[in-house]
Order: sequence, then structure tokens, then C-alpha cells
Amino acid sequence: MTFVETLEPNALWKHFDQILTIPRGSGNEAAIRDHIIEIAKRNGLEYQVDGMGNLIVRKPGAPGFENSPGTVLQNHMDMVNEKNSDVDHDFEKDPLKPERDGDFLTAVGTTLGSDNGIGIAAALAVLESTDIKHGPIEAVFTVDEETGLTGAAGLDASMIKGRTLLNLDSEEEGILYVGCAGGGDSQITVPLKQAPTPAGCSAIQLKLQGLKGGHSGCDIHLQRGNAIKLLARALLAVRQKGVGLHLAEFYGGSAHNAIPREAFALAVVGAGDVETFNGALLDEISTIQVEFRPAEPDMNLVSSPADCPEKVWDENTTSLVLRLVTALPHGIEAMSYDIPDLVETSTNLATVLPSNGSLNVGLSSRSSVESGLQALRQRIRATAELIGLDVAEGDSYPGWKPNLESPLLKTVQEIHKRELGFEPQIKAIHAGLECGIIGEKLDGMDMISFGPDIEFPHSPDERVNIDTVTRFYKLLSAVLEELATRA
Repeated sequence: MTFVETLEPNALWKHFDQILTIPRGSGNEAAIRDHIIEIAKRNGLEYQVDGMGNLIVRKPGAPGFENSPGTVLQNHMDMVNEKNSDVDHDFEKDPLKPERDGDFLTAVGTTLGSDNGIGIAAALAVLESTDIKHGPIEAVFTVDEETGLTGAAGLDASMIKGRTLLNLDSEEEGILYVGCAGGGDSQITVPLKQAPTPAGCSAIQLKLQGLKGGHSGCDIHLQRGNAIKLLARALLAVRQKGVGLHLAEFYGGSAHNAIPREAFALAVVGAGDVETFNGALLDEISTIQVEFRPAEPDMNLVSSPADCPEKVWDENTTSLVLRLVTALPHGIEAMSYDIPDLVETSTNLATVLPSNGSLNVGLSSRSSVESGLQALRQRIRATAELIGLDVAEGDSYPGWKPNLESPLLKTVQEIHKRELGFEPQIKAIHAGLECGIIGEKLDGMDMISFGPDIEFPHSPDERVNIDTVTRFYKLLSAVLEELATRA
């Protein structure tokens, strides 16, 4: 138990306090699923697990509301495991360390998992509640949302009977989300051809760090730096100034939906060229720092001597990797014509990671317009194929088309104004929500998404505003009661 359990509403925070102790990175949801099942058993609730590992827990309606229409509460069990490279934390076994920072709850050196842990905790509080009036509840907990919504894609829809769905995976108070982008991933494979390390070389280990990163859907419009792109840009500029160098390593990023915060390289230069290389690289990084200072004031490059490796990437491979990473798209591709200030199409150049003698370059693209998504993925493929590289494309997932005539939307708008005292905004989000996939599987599903203020998800700066969680749970409770009593 930590101080988190003492926060209000206690019914929610006590569950989040327990969730903080359970490893639940994408693909590692067994422990959190077992935890939820144990809560279901303890409360005499029916549960079911499908072939993907998705879990549904059913609770009958409160006394007097057993025959009211059912409501689906939907969350995902996994979280993004992100930490700074100098933080000692094993996401496979170590509990997260919560810390209060004024009005916010955060974690020490890692992501907090409030995305979607607060929603899970809220659903568990409803499942255990004895004071909330509600109709039958189906609490759906999916796996593997953060790596491509694959849990929702494989969800056994026959398990779900209700046709009113509250998705609790949004991250801005005062906003009701009624639409989201679809998306798809691309992976480019670069064969790494090696050559003997030149005699008399010097090696320099490079680390570009201090960038903010963030969620590639929620934060892409903030135009933060991409550490992978920026380090490649600087090294390519150094080469173009005539400074000879070979790469022996180049990598960065860890998740398809996290903007890369750090990038690393091992550069090998002639012993007499070290001073020239360091000076040219510092000039390029200084220029980039000035360019990005408003968004990335803490960006910095750490450079240190290293032992020379036995082999380096040959001339063509070094040049190809730097030019490819520089040429590939990252950031906003198009803004929506229909919804003010909504990013319509974007790409996150998310990862550059070595694997079995190759370098795998991963990109995650999003769009609320299917043709825009496919055009962007086509551009990525064309860029790679121009230089003879193989591209693998994962299956795309659908967006969620807004329905501004939704009866559920009208109901939640009214309750929001009554309970919280102000009119909510109605928006679509550039991030992917599972609503699009679930809505495609279940005809007639009326859906809405809302949540508390969660800032900087998918980065170690992730934090949740404590007071907004109180209001979020108040709104959720009031919505459930209204849906039950209006029937």
C-alpha cells in the first residue's frame, strides 16, 4: 500500500494502487488479467476470457434495475513501458513507484500506466460498488492495445450483449470523444553489410537525450523533436561536410506509439579526424537545439570516447541508413478540413533497432481518412523500395466515424453540464481508440469516450491530475445511473 490508496475517491484509487504493483506491458497481461479475475470471483461475478486473452466481467443490474439496458465499460489492460536509459527498472517484475507532484500523480523515472490504468480502476470500482445505480454491466478488458489494438481486433464479439459503450481511455477532462483515427504500421529492413575497422581509428559513443517524447497520437501536433531523426540529420550533415565516418551502431525508440526521446550511435573516424568530427557534430547539434528550443529545451548530446569495434558498417550501409532515416516522414502530414485543429494524418518514425544482422526501421501511421492513411503508407513503401529495401506492412485498423446524432452523446452532454457545471467539448482524436474496431464488429453500438487529464502518456513524464480523476468518476457514476433510470 502507498499513499495512492488514501486519495479520493478511495473506491477507484485503491484499485490503481494495486495496479501499480502489477507488470502489464503489452503482451504481458496475464498477471493483471488474473488480478481482475480474482476481484470478479471475490464479488461473485461471472467472467469469460476469449482466445486472444481479452476478459469480460459481467455484473447484474443494481436492485430495481436488473432489466435496464446493459452498459459496456471498455478499457485495455496493457501499458507502454518507457523509461530513461539511466533509470534502473525492470518492467517484467518491478512495481512502479508513484510520486505526488502538486496536483499530479506521476512515477519515478518511468511511465505511470494511468493510460489506461485509471480506466481499469474505475471499472473495477463500479464492479465492486454497492451504492451506484446501474443496469447490467459488461466490463471489457482487452489485451495488446498499445502495440496495434490487436486485442480488440481479435475480440470475440459474441461475448458482448450491450449496445451502449463507455470507453474510459481518453486523456482530457471536459472533452467527449466521438471519433478517432485509424492506423497501420510499416517496417523496413536494412541489411547491415560490415567491413573491417580501418587501422588507427577512434570510436565515439553518442547519445542524443533529454527530449520529451510523448504519445504519437495525442502529442504529435506539439511538434516535438524525434531523437532518431535528429541524430541521423546531424551525422548526415557531418558526412556531407566531408568528414569521413563509419557507423558501427545506430538505434533508438522502443514503442510504435511513442515519439522517440533518445537515440544512440557508435561512430568510427580516423584518429586524426576526431577533433574535426566533434567540432562539426557540435555545430550541427547546436543548430538543431536552437531550432527546437521552444519544444525541447533540455535536448543535449552526450559524446564519449569508446573502444573501437572489430567491424563497422561499410561505406554504402552507413550512407544508406542516414539518408533513409532522414528521408522518411515523421510528424503531421495533413490537418482535417472538417474538424478545426484536428490532425488528420501523421506518421511516427518510432524505432530503429538491430536484429539478426539487419536494422529494422519501424513507422506508425495514423489518419481519420482511410485513403490518406493508405497514401502515406504507400509513400513509405515507395521511399524504401527506391533503394531496394524490403517493407512489411501490418494490417491497418479502422477509425471511428463521429455520430453527432448519438443519443448517448446527448445524454452524457446533459449529465456533464449538470454534474460538473460546464459544457463539454465534442471532439475526435488523432490517437487510435478501440471504439472503431468494436463498432465495426457490433452493429448498432452507440459509443463515447471520456477520461481525466493525463499528460505526456507513453513517456516517463506521464502524469495524471488527481482532482480530474475525482470528477471523472463522478461523471461515470452519474452516467451509469442516468442510463439505468431513463430506460
